[in-house]
Order: sequence, then structure tokens, then C-alpha cells
Amino acid sequence: MSIKVKQPGLLTSVQDFGRTGFASYGVPQSGVMDRYSAKIANLLVGNTEYEAVLEITMMGPTLVFEEEMLVALAGLEAVATLNDEKIELLRPFEVKNGDVLQIKQITKGIRLYLAVNGGFQTEMKLKSRSMYEPITKTSSLQKGDQLHIAEYRDTKEKTFAHLKYEAEKYASEAIEVYPGPEFDFLTDAMIDKLLQQTFSISKNNSRMAYQLEEKIENNLKPILTQPVLPGTVQFTPGGNLIILMRDAQTTGGYPRIFQLTEESINLLAQKKQGDAIQFQLKNYER
Repeated sequence: MSIKVKQPGLLTSVQDFGRTGFASYGVPQSGVMDRYSAKIANLLVGNTEYEAVLEITMMGPTLVFEEEMLVALAGLEAVATLNDEKIELLRPFEVKNGDVLQIKQITKGIRLYLAVNGGFQTEMKLKSRSMYEPITKTSSLQKGDQLHIAEYRDTKEKTFAHLKYEAEKYASEAIEVYPGPEFDFLTDAMIDKLLQQTFSISKNNSRMAYQLEEKIENNLKPILTQPVLPGTVQFTPGGNLIILMRDAQTTGGYPRIFQLTEESINLLAQKKQGDAIQFQLKNYER
């Protein structure tokens, strides 16, 4: 069973929950940027939350289905059609041989997730199907790719009314963080500035990292190269704040002042250039 990629879209890739246990070899974790939305897409078609899905960014692909299967789309808002008929997000739908799905544009948020019953069965590399070059041949789908999936398991009798997609939380500007390893190097004045400032997402945002537009004066001493994770906030000598995301490197030499919560990584993954955020520090008392 397979799906043909007629047009790949702007940046569409196969992702699951990523690679763990390989950071010592310099291998990024990768995986879906917004785990919450990907999980909802999978549950809608009767999968576990960990099955591989398509992660679609901004403008999506055109896909031709070659077998009957159950499909669902999860995200904030997008224009999508099946055989030129508009379809809704967050509602599983069946497709048949020859059906054409087109994700025209994501109109709210920046990422959309497409799940199929049984999950995508693309090549497994280092215990994950997540696309990341050079671990995989490419980092995104290419025109003409054939995506293999598991045999369709009929779920017609199942209902998913109990699933609620909490879209409202993505409207928040609050990004919850914990103190990072070098947080104690900050002065009280620097902490106040970091927590009171409203920052905006710069044009330099990707699966590797989000850079913030506004700068904060930084007089911290440099550190030796240390481990970093998705969600680590680095503070550069020039005063830039860089939030590492799923494809981030595994080590870095800038002070690690904050660490995002998992929910905040999901929220940030739906932010685009110009969107505002504000850090909220958890578990901290002066």
C-alpha cells in the first residue's frame, strides 16, 4: 500500500517522535515539532501516538492515494481538498484508489500533521523514521516519492468523539521555561529584563532553532561546549536568544539560560515570523 507524492509542498517530511540514545554520536533527536498535534492526528485514525506522520509546513503537498485507507489532518487551520472538495481538519476520512488530496495552505499556525491508519512505513534509521539528512537521504519529500504504509485496518466501527483538540492554548504568548544550567550566571536585572520583555520570532526560524528578534545586553562569560537539547535557550555574546528545536545540534558553547517545557516546544512550533512570545519562569524563587 502506498501514496504517491505528486507535489511535495514547501517542506513536508516524515516524522515520528525522533531518535533517542544517539546524542553522544552527534545525532540530533529530530521528530515532530508539535508532538501534541501529531498525537491527535494519530489517535484520530486509531494509531498509537508514536506512529510516523507527515509534518507539513506552511504550504502542503499534493498526494495521490493508491489504496483505500483512513486519513486524518490535525493542526490549527488549513485549506485542504479531497478530489477538489473541501475537507475538515480533525475528522478522519476514508480515501480510495486514485483519490487526490491537496493541502493548499496553512492559514493558522505553521504546521499541520497527516496521519494514516497503520502509520507510514518508510525506512527505519537509528530506531526512527524521522527524516533528517544525512541520516536519511533527504530532509523532506521529493516529487515522485512513494510512501509505503501498513495494511489498512478497518476502524469504521470506532468513534473518536472523546478526542478534543485544545486549539485555544496555541493563542498564548506565554512560553514556560525552567532555569537552565547557566541560569545562575544571570544578574537579577538581566532576569527581570528577560521575563518582562516581549520577544518576536525572527525570520531565522527552522526545525533546528528559532532566533528571537530583540536583543538583551549580555556580559556573561563564555562556557566550554556542553550538551544541549530541544528546548534549550542559548544566550549569545551579542545578546541574541536562540531556542533550539527538534533538529538542533547536540552540543553548544553558549550559556544555556532556560529550558522550555515540552508543551512550550509544541506551542512554539506553531509560531511564525513576527509572532510574539514572553518567557514565564517555573519553579524559581529568589
